[in-house]
Amino acid sequence: MFYKIILRPIFFLCDPEFMHDFMVFFGRTFGAIAPIRFLLELVWGYRGPDISKTVDGIRYERPVLLSAGFDCDGGLMRILPSISFGGEEVGSVTARACAGNPKPRLTRLVRNKSIVVYKGLRNQGAEIIAKRLVKRNADEGFVVGVSIAQTNDEKVCDAEAGIDDYCTTFRIMNKVGAGDCYTINISCPNTFGGETFAKPELLKRLLAKLAEVPCSKPRYIKMPINLAWNDFKELLDIIGTFGYNGVVIGNLNKDYSLIDFPEDAPRKWRGGLSGKTCFELSNELIRKTRAEYGKRFTIIGVGGIFSGEDALVKFRAGADLVQVVTGMIFEGPSLVREICNAYASEYPPTRAPAQQ
Repeated sequence: MFYKIILRPIFFLCDPEFMHDFMVFFGRTFGAIAPIRFLLELVWGYRGPDISKTVDGIRYERPVLLSAGFDCDGGLMRILPSISFGGEEVGSVTARACAGNPKPRLTRLVRNKSIVVYKGLRNQGAEIIAKRLVKRNADEGFVVGVSIAQTNDEKVCDAEAGIDDYCTTFRIMNKVGAGDCYTINISCPNTFGGETFAKPELLKRLLAKLAEVPCSKPRYIKMPINLAWNDFKELLDIIGTFGYNGVVIGNLNKDYSLIDFPEDAPRKWRGGLSGKTCFELSNELIRKTRAEYGKRFTIIGVGGIFSGEDALVKFRAGADLVQVVTGMIFEGPSLVREICNAYASEYPPTRAPAQQ
């Protein structure tokens, strides 16, 4: 309540990108100080029964992860375990450094419990981030995934250039063993080239080329969220053919008509919506994927989680893990522990969901 009553009103008076950068700086700086990590864990650490699970051979102390898009450069790996996260996705990371799209890159829609995201894959680039990930002092049970996207610049002028760009980042990460798993982001809605690789024929070409890069770690695909089921299923069939472990469902929502208070929206839409407008879209695709494919795919559910009950909806629909970001911004760090407590109540160790 301290966050929601005192801190959030102050934070929301500030520019959202400034606050994002401030929180990343805070997390990176204080994450390096053991006594502060200890104090944060006292306040926000999960202290319930064992809710660890093994998914695709990787052990997660807690099944709640920070979604890609917040820790773009991999600076928060030391502090996140102190606030109950079991892992995170760094990035999305691109072959070359990206300055991002023109500002404003983030716009809060407070009454809609959503953020308009137009960041444009702002990050320091694969070489720098890979070195940072390799040097991390890994906490046992804290999992670091790497989200990989194509560089958002004019050099990625066609599909072939985009494929080469993805492969460059994938090769850099695998060469040095950075991260515990990889997610190929085919559906970022605010890049120079758009959502090119969410098209079946181009997805086949991309995955065929990526298959030439030796990789012994779990691989996932981050899925678009606005596709009709038949189109979504066509992508899943291709992903299964190439042996990917699972999917992240899903990315930002581009259907702006789904917000509750359209009068709060910016005059010019750019990018995609996070938060509440993603919730039902994500849940429905998770349900259908699990029903259609059984345990063939690991499913990581993301979109619109603002409470422990919201997370349980995704687990009940078939998600193996969940990711949060916008909910944490609106509800505060205590959301992560709330989800862990809800999961422990729903799935005590004696009847936890089957592990992958």
